[in-house]
Order: sequence, then structure tokens, then C-alpha cells
Amino acid sequence: MELRVTESTDDELSIEIAGEDHTFMNVLKGALLEHDDVSAATYDVNPEQSGGQTEPILTIKTEGGADPLECLEEAAVTVREKANSFRDAFEAAA
Repeated sequence: MELRVTESTDDELSIEIAGEDHTFMNVLKGALLEHDDVSAATYDVNPEQSGGQTEPILTIKTEGGADPLECLEEAAVTVREKANSFRDAFEAAA
């Protein structure tokens, strides 16, 4: 997975996440929106409306002085923990 920051301020981060699609992006966006300090999280993968961009770009806006990069890291940990929990439950049920 390749990541490229396209815009960064104290309370906003836009990052291109190469090789991903709606499946991963929706899961990550959902985890971000569960974070108390994230006021908005969205992504764009529509190349026709984005000047030819084909890789998804995730945009995170935070409030209360929260660092958007730290919020992204925490959301990624949440996604990993949920995936591990699902895997464990699945294996136990098999």
C-alpha cells in the first residue's frame, strides 16, 4: 500500500491511498467517523470528477486541536483490531 499526503494542515489531512477501493476506504472512513475528534471523514475515487485521479483520496478534518494523522493512525489500529476479532470469532465458529 502506497500513501502520499496531498494536503496537510493542523486540522485537515488529505492522503492518497494507492491500490485500494471502496471496500477498504469505507471501513477506514467508518473507523475515523467513530473517533470523537474527527468532525468529517470522506474519500473520493471518481476520476471523471477529480481531474483524472484514479487512486482514492481520503480527507480527514479534526476539531479540538486533534492531529489528523494521529486520528488516522488510531483508526487504522481500530480496523486491525476489528479484523482480528472477526477472524478469531470465525475460526472459533468453524
